[in-house]
Amino acid sequence: MQASTVYFCDLRTSVKENLPAKLERLMTTAGFDEVVPERGLVAIKLHFGERGNTAFVRPVLVRRIADRIKALGGRPFLTDSNTLYAGTRGNSVSHLETAIENGFAYSVTRVPLIIADGLRGASFTRVRIDRETIQTAYVGREIAEADALVSVAHFKGHELAGFGGALKNVGMGCASRKGKLAQHSDLSPKVKKKKCKACGACAAHCAQSAILQEGDEKARILAERCVGCGECILICPNGAIDVQWDADVPRFQKKMAEYTLAVLKGKEGRSFFLNFLTAISPACDCYGHADAPIVPDVGVLAGRDPVAVDQASADLVNGQPATEGSALTKGKGPGEDKFRALYPRVDWTVQLAHGEKIGLGTRRYELVRI
Repeated sequence: MQASTVYFCDLRTSVKENLPAKLERLMTTAGFDEVVPERGLVAIKLHFGERGNTAFVRPVLVRRIADRIKALGGRPFLTDSNTLYAGTRGNSVSHLETAIENGFAYSVTRVPLIIADGLRGASFTRVRIDRETIQTAYVGREIAEADALVSVAHFKGHELAGFGGALKNVGMGCASRKGKLAQHSDLSPKVKKKKCKACGACAAHCAQSAILQEGDEKARILAERCVGCGECILICPNGAIDVQWDADVPRFQKKMAEYTLAVLKGKEGRSFFLNFLTAISPACDCYGHADAPIVPDVGVLAGRDPVAVDQASADLVNGQPATEGSALTKGKGPGEDKFRALYPRVDWTVQLAHGEKIGLGTRRYELVRI
């Protein structure tokens, strides 16, 4: 397969060109204008950030993306879907409140916010793809019905995927609650009794009330209630909760890639991907905090191939020296794998290899710096 072109700009600016202007030049150079249909409804898919998180993409930069869409005759809206886990984005009311509190108000972005899967995550469109792990995907209805999709992803570490970029932003982020459950359904957290200190942190956090812990009793996970979101793995301060990493996590990543294929079905030639390599935190923006960046800010990548954009993003991050005082305790040198250092049991290449296998794109790329 021929290499894809991925466009990159660093964060250097001047009195002649500020960062929003440089971002627009990056988009234009990367062929952004070709994917926006005139009078088309364009979904700008991003992560609004959990309440208390500060690593998400800046709303003023998102506004520049929306302004460009409007200049091309499109009708943009900002969107995301509701979450499985406990937090401030589990239904559309609190999700919208969180988005506005984090700066994505209409007065800032000048575009409306629409949660893609309804009030409680039950609004979806079935998309048939018949792939290895997913036959029918459940995509948030408002994204499925949009004429075009622009993925705006904050690139960072992730405890189950290794990193979260374009594939996770689209595949997991555009799925309805039913679709998210389907992707997590093979994850089977278990409690290591010897490590459990009966602190109750996992039980207090679980949105499904799937973890029981009372008094001095060790925590216990009720399989019939567990949705496999994996949040308890990082919540546990004693490392007492684990999954079958070798079996479950690769399948999770394959499902995520196949969901990306489902989301993009019908939007061929009308999809675009921006990865922001800024405030590169070790874990997902789904947490109500953002730990110190693991490497210095790198820049922004753009392209029409999500696999190539993610591969280039991972390579650029791994090429950086680690930030002193961050969560990285090894793999700190330029060229060392930062994501395997953070999550040694997660092979992040699975999502990219499977994305390439099913025709989402290619891991081979040419990086063009502007």
